[in-house]
Amino acid sequence: MPLHHSRRDILKTSLGLAAGAAFPSFLSLERAIAQAGVMPTSAADIVQAIRDKKVTAVSVVQAAIDRAEKLKDLNTLIFLNKDAALAAARDVDAGKINGPLAGLPIVVKDNINTKDMPTSGGTPALQNARPKNNAPSLQKLLNAGAIVIGKANMHELAFGITSTNLSSFAGPVKNPYDPTRIPGGSSGGTAAAVAAGIVTCGLGTDTGGSTRVPAALTGIVGLRPSVGNGGARRRYNDDHAVVPISHTRDTVGPMGRSVADVALLDSIITGTVMAAAEDLRGKRLGVPPSMWAGLDSGLQDAVNAARAKLTDAGVVLVDKDIDGLFELNAKLSFPIALHEPIDDIPAYLKASGIDGITLADIAAKIASPDVKGAFGAITADAFGKAYPDAIQVLRPQLQKLYESYFRDNNLDAILFPTTIAPAPTIDTAKGSGEMTINGGKPVPTFDTMIRNTDPGSNAGIPGLSLFAGMTSSGLPVGLEIDGPIGSDTTLLGLGLSMEKLFGNAPPPKV
Repeated sequence: MPLHHSRRDILKTSLGLAAGAAFPSFLSLERAIAQAGVMPTSAADIVQAIRDKKVTAVSVVQAAIDRAEKLKDLNTLIFLNKDAALAAARDVDAGKINGPLAGLPIVVKDNINTKDMPTSGGTPALQNARPKNNAPSLQKLLNAGAIVIGKANMHELAFGITSTNLSSFAGPVKNPYDPTRIPGGSSGGTAAAVAAGIVTCGLGTDTGGSTRVPAALTGIVGLRPSVGNGGARRRYNDDHAVVPISHTRDTVGPMGRSVADVALLDSIITGTVMAAAEDLRGKRLGVPPSMWAGLDSGLQDAVNAARAKLTDAGVVLVDKDIDGLFELNAKLSFPIALHEPIDDIPAYLKASGIDGITLADIAAKIASPDVKGAFGAITADAFGKAYPDAIQVLRPQLQKLYESYFRDNNLDAILFPTTIAPAPTIDTAKGSGEMTINGGKPVPTFDTMIRNTDPGSNAGIPGLSLFAGMTSSGLPVGLEIDGPIGSDTTLLGLGLSMEKLFGNAPPPKV
């Protein structure tokens, strides 16, 4: 498997060596990890270095653990799997564990089932819950030799996009680029751990933007794989193995420092050949004006610069709106997300072997005010009457709207800013409160930050968010590409080529 970057280039960057400076060839990868205090290579590079015995798996895993402990104030992890991770690393070094990911440290969002670690969903009632099996997507990574160093913090029960978790054992996740700001959510712990250099990649989940929003706000990459209507159209099958919101919308999704890291995890989970870079020249990307409207000015400068690079590379940008997209999506989003938990959470608890805990128990112990409010609507079944129309009429209409948009404009993908603003400040009073854009009136943070990601989630189409640039104040921003159902590999290939144009985010100063 070709490396995304040369080992020499990565070590030069991680150790802060000036371009053209003499490279200290005597430095081993192991010593570089110790000196840099970060994971200085891509996932593929780390695995290859372990395979070539240029570095031990134990030293790599220990470096990740040390980094996690050093940066514990970021609240990236709920559970640190120190002893078991080091034991697995020793088995890799002894040749007892092999595979394409042997020795690679990862983190896993704490709503994804792990049989040997608690799966809390970031909520008090499940703090000590131990599912009987690993989630299938995670199990495939473990079978390939990946090592879980910990369970990543998250927005409580994944019902939010800030990761301001007010549970006493979790705490608000902080953005490594500015710890006063959110990392996005609900997979904020995974995103912050990757961005901070604790690991190169890991798993999150996505219901309305939960891999892509935090990827954008922390300068990393997040994939929401195809879901479609389930069955064969669902790229990852983790039924009843993730603390749920919605069986219609939920999916596990890989997150990483680079598109190559995400593509590697995706190839292992799906058992397919890893995506290869796509030639950008002549590719047609829709740029719906409504998805580019109302942007924060600093973010707008960064994404416009990235957009210009695409045009210079020969990409054809098709300036055509998706008429009625936001209006249609608004009619079906909450009826699905706030009705399906009524059945999906009890089904998950039963399938996972978590006894003695009910939906009512979970709702009663919720710590974050914004999540408690959402569960009030759930337990009252406020959207029960609207649900049948949402799932049987409106969602099919949304899917047809996307299908016709791709077909009628002969598009390879849709291009838009993942979020319309960079990371807002943490609100520990509500968990998810209000924010302002360009000095305007306060607007709801949740609705604002998922504006562009939520419609594709409801349609079940795949989306990939990648780093697009930095604001003048030093905050990362992301661009997303969405494609038709089943076009995941193509999106990853486009992302590999786009990333060469945009580069990777500079490391945060933590």
